[in-house]
Parts: sequence; C-alpha cells; structure tokens
Amino acid sequence: MEKEKWLFIDSGNCSPFYNMALDEALLDWHSHGEIPPIIRFYGWDPPTLSIGYFQKVEKEINLEAVKQNNLGFVRRPTGGRGVLHDHELTYSVIVTEEHPNMPKTVTEAYKVISEGILRGFQNLGLDAYFAVPKTDQEKDALKSPKSAVCFDAPSWYELVVEGRKVAGSAQTRQKGVILQHGSILLDLDEEKLFSLFNYPNEQVRERMQKGFKDKAIAINDLSSRRIEIGEAKIAFKKGFEEGLNLELEPYVLTKEQNIYVHKLAKEKYENEDWNFKR
Repeated sequence: MEKEKWLFIDSGNCSPFYNMALDEALLDWHSHGEIPPIIRFYGWDPPTLSIGYFQKVEKEINLEAVKQNNLGFVRRPTGGRGVLHDHELTYSVIVTEEHPNMPKTVTEAYKVISEGILRGFQNLGLDAYFAVPKTDQEKDALKSPKSAVCFDAPSWYELVVEGRKVAGSAQTRQKGVILQHGSILLDLDEEKLFSLFNYPNEQVRERMQKGFKDKAIAINDLSSRRIEIGEAKIAFKKGFEEGLNLELEPYVLTKEQNIYVHKLAKEKYENEDWNFKR
C-alpha cells in the first residue's frame, strides 16, 4: 500500500519569535488547504524559555534569571508549562482534525502523533514507552499541575525511559487543525532550568529540583554513547515516518511565505502584549 506523503521542514536554529510564527503560519496554510500535513524540526537561537499560553509571567517566571542567562523568551500558542529550549530537538506536527488517522480527542490524537517520537527513541536504541496515569491522584495532577516546569508536570501518554520523562509536548486545535509541538532533550542543565521560575522559598525550589531528577531525563544521560543533534534528527524523522506510516518530502518556504512569517513574528510574537499578557 502506498504511503501517504506529508511535507517536512528542518528550519535549523531560529529566533523564538520566528519559531512560533512559523508554527502558526503552517497551521494557517494547512487550514486553507495550501499545504498538506507537515512535520517540522527546529532549534533555538538564542536558547529560549518558552511558556504555555495560559501561564502567568509575573507569578511563575523569574525574568531576571532569564535575562542573566541571556535567554530568549516567548509565549507559545499552545498550553503546557515552561520549557528551556537549549540542547534539544524541537518538533512540530500540523495536521487537520479531519484526517482519517486522527482521533477526535486531544489525548488520543496526542498518542497517535507521539508514536513517531516513540519510534525515534527506539531508533536511538532507547527503550521508550508510553506511561498512562492510573490512579485518581495522578489524573488530578494533570488537571492542575503544581509545577511551572514542563518536564516536571505529568501528562497523558507520557513518553518515558526507565520510568523518567524524555519528551515534553503541547497541543492546540485552531481552525480545524491540530498543532502539536514539543521538546526532545539531548542534554539538560537542571540548575539553569530551575533558576528560571519563582518559588515560595528556597526550600521549595530545592525540594522540587531534587524530585525532578526522578521524573525527567535527557537522552545523553541515558545513552551509552553521546548522541548529537544530526543523529537525533535522522532517528526521529525516520521515527515519524514509521510511527505514522508516512513518507516525508522536504519542503522549502517560498520567498512570500518567509516574508509573511517574519511579519507575523515581529507583529505578534515579539510583542510584549502577547508575551506578558497574563
């Protein structure tokens, strides 16, 4: 049976504003039927703290630490918690809600899309699997996570290796289109990560950081050899093709499309009204 063809973009390292604008633009173009479903890989220049659409900056984020660490800062159009984008592979998947392989519920669609990430980890020789919250306490934690840190907050169909979270993803549905994007950590600087959030006191911060070690881990803390970004891209591109039964075709933005994305980045994602609206 012939595999369905989706588009594939590897954007390389881009500004935080361009990254979020391109994800939004791809969603728009797909909703208008201008492009088929698409998967995108990208990185961040500079390294960036992105926050979820609903997060309250003043309450949750230590902006002084963001500045001291020379990090970018941007609010995502998706929900979820704060993510430090540094040594990682970031991905986004844009596909219509009406696609025959996409379940109607967010959690089930998340599982289908994340099958590609699961295969990617397995292609790197890591024994990844989905963990589903079982107890009422675990399910309640999904509704109101205590931590502002993405990899510290539980989610449905958690991707884990050796019991620890290895990928953090968020999803939104707009204009009849699913946008799921997320982080696949190659390395993780816990000290830097935990310096970026506000806590009631230092004891709480220390306790949360200590507990975090039992909940999340990066690829290079698991692998018997060092995995660089190029190898990770190959493994996860193949993983998406296998997990979603696709053939990915390289795509390059037109000049007009690129101008549109830069305009959207400047007018929306660079705008303080967007980033500090809560």
